[in-house]
Amino acid sequence: MRVLTCGADALLVEVADLDAAGQLYAHLRTAPPPGVVALVPAARTVLVRFDPTRTDLHRLRRLLADPPPPTTTTTTRVGTGPSDAVRLDGAAGEAGDLPTVTVPVRYDGPDLAEVARLSGLTPAQVIDRHIRGTHRVAFCGFAPGFAYVSGLDPDLHLPRRDSPRTRVPAGAVAIADQFTGIYPRTSPGGWHLIGRTDLAVFDLDREQPALLPPGTPVRFVAVDLPATTLAAPVPPTTAVPVDDSRAASTGSTGVGIARARSATITVVSPGPLATIQDLGRTGLAHLGVTAAGALDRPSLRLANRLVGNRASAAGIECTYGGLVVTFDTSGLIAVTGAPCPMTLAGRAIGMNSPVEVPAGAQLRIGPPGQDARTGGLADPRAAGVRTYLAIRGGLDVPPVLGSRSRDTLAGLGPAPLAAGDVLPLGPAHAAPPVVDLAPQARYRATPTLRVIPGPRDDWFTPDALATLWASTYEVSADSDRIGIRLRGPALARHVTGELPSEGMVVGGIQIPPDGQPVVFLADHPVTGGYPVIGVLTPDDLPLAAQCRPGQHLRFTRAQ
Repeated sequence: MRVLTCGADALLVEVADLDAAGQLYAHLRTAPPPGVVALVPAARTVLVRFDPTRTDLHRLRRLLADPPPPTTTTTTRVGTGPSDAVRLDGAAGEAGDLPTVTVPVRYDGPDLAEVARLSGLTPAQVIDRHIRGTHRVAFCGFAPGFAYVSGLDPDLHLPRRDSPRTRVPAGAVAIADQFTGIYPRTSPGGWHLIGRTDLAVFDLDREQPALLPPGTPVRFVAVDLPATTLAAPVPPTTAVPVDDSRAASTGSTGVGIARARSATITVVSPGPLATIQDLGRTGLAHLGVTAAGALDRPSLRLANRLVGNRASAAGIECTYGGLVVTFDTSGLIAVTGAPCPMTLAGRAIGMNSPVEVPAGAQLRIGPPGQDARTGGLADPRAAGVRTYLAIRGGLDVPPVLGSRSRDTLAGLGPAPLAAGDVLPLGPAHAAPPVVDLAPQARYRATPTLRVIPGPRDDWFTPDALATLWASTYEVSADSDRIGIRLRGPALARHVTGELPSEGMVVGGIQIPPDGQPVVFLADHPVTGGYPVIGVLTPDDLPLAAQCRPGQHLRFTRAQ
């Protein structure tokens, strides 16, 4: 067992194999050490996230390296009151508490014959080997509800396809490595497709959206009839047929029609991308659901504070400006983050201050860094990318899994804003602070981001970290809310094998085979298979989120 540093608030516990990881996860679920707020099991590791203000790091390392015998108490929340209660990610109780889920499979997948050829078997033998044996969900990742089901016959252990598909339909049953997976929604994928099922493995209309949480026993059954006729009618193994259009949205229905409220705003133009964001959803990483939320959290918190909202109230994250909204009633707004020229009812207004809005007024937010007088960019390298609009009362759209945030990777939460959307506002929470302006520091043209090495820095050559500290990297145009893709000197590995899937964290610097760093942002996948050489410090995450394509940045070792 090794306990590896994974940023400022996480440790990665590496064990011998999949079974050992499952046993460690079950134990930590039953008796989590003090301060632990999330657990993410994976192929050979358990990611342990903790609250640095409520635990001693050295003591936690000792407990994880030499865990005491498990107790019979199941803990589902940590904390003593509403203000510090933190939901602990993971399925309740031991694996034995979970009922077996029967998955009816129609074995007619496009890769069935190829799997048979690669395995030296006939298609009938592939099916027979797949349905036999004991199957159990080892962990979830890749997408909400995507379960890595262990117990696959060794004859069927195959690497992923050389050429991943750009579109795998929801309900596809696939195999890769030592696992079986069922695609919860239409998405790209590189696994071998051997069949399909009509069971919806992730459904927001169920009390427990994920049909297959970690530890669930699974039985595969070959069928010729539609699987919907065989679904058990009693929860929790009940599963409705997959509706591919709904699965593709997973809670991302538009917000165009407001519920009855005394105040609304109407989107006239969303600009290049505008999404509703709060501080994200917690307690669901074990089901493949990341936190998402505002990329520049300090800016959203500041905007909410300026109008008297709770820090967690939902606002609008506006990427590259261009947002135009109208207000049906008077109110109070604040705009923070990347500085933009703005007009309200035709008059220029400033950033980082509360602004009274008259009924019927229209707010226009220009591109970040644009000079309001000339229309040109004053200094595009230091302009930022994301601007936040908070409105007194907060946006009161329906939450999805406890958050109003849009997760662009998983497709969860309210859809990106579109012209004509009418957004309801909630009631005021408290009086706004008596402040005219909250000055903020300017962004640097070439920011230097602090990095905590690990957990997989030992996978790289001795020169790789020196190269990371000494080099300048350029932000590429294909960066998004999932991560910042960088161009610069490649970081060479000395461990060339495939890394088994393991938990990922926001701010992680993942190095794919081409050696070019990718810095994970809020919508990052829960698990990943490329090594992470280091993790940004929490204070530097907002700076990374404001870096725009073409901008250069540097890294330095955190002290």
